[in-house]
Amino acid sequence: MKPKSLGRISTKGLSPEEIQDIKYMKAAIAQARKAYVLGEVPIGCVIVYNDKIIGRGYNRRNTDKTPLAHAEITAIKRAGKVIGDWRLEDCKLYVTLEPCQMCAGAIVQARIPQVIMAAENPKAGCAGSVMDILNNPDFNHQVDVKKGVLKDECSRMLKDFFVELRARNRAEKEQKGNL
Repeated sequence: MKPKSLGRISTKGLSPEEIQDIKYMKAAIAQARKAYVLGEVPIGCVIVYNDKIIGRGYNRRNTDKTPLAHAEITAIKRAGKVIGDWRLEDCKLYVTLEPCQMCAGAIVQARIPQVIMAAENPKAGCAGSVMDILNNPDFNHQVDVKKGVLKDECSRMLKDFFVELRARNRAEKEQKGNL
C-alpha cells in the first residue's frame, strides 16, 4: 500500500502560527505515511519543543502486536527521553487523527498544553467527538485543542487506506474461497 501525494498547499494570506501548524502537520502526515506503507491505519504524530521536533510516532499496532503502539504514545515516549522528563509542559502535539481515550489520557498525564489535530474521529475521538478527556474539568490539566489543520488531506489518506484495505480483504477472502 502506498499513500497518494498531498500536492502543494498554499500558505498565502496565513498567519505565521497557521504556517507553523501546517509545517508540523505535514511532518505528522509523513509519519502517517510510514504506517500506511506497513498496512497500518495511517496515523502520525510529532511533538514540538522550541520550534524543533523532539518526538515522532506512527501507528504500529499490528506490526508490534500491541494495542499500545499508537502514534501519540510513541511520540510522547520519545519526547520525554529528549526532554529528560515525563512532563512535556512546553510542547505542542500534532496528530493526523483525533486522539483515542488512551492517547488523550497520556496527553493529559504528560501535561502537554496544546494539541493540534487534523481529522476528527466520530467513532473513538476523545477530544470532543465521543467524549472530551482533554478538557475534562475534573482532571488537574486541560489541553488547548485546535482542530482541522490539513483535515481534508488527512481524511483523504484515511479514506483511501480503508478503501484499499476493504478491497484487499475481499480479494483475500475470494482467494481462500477458491482454494
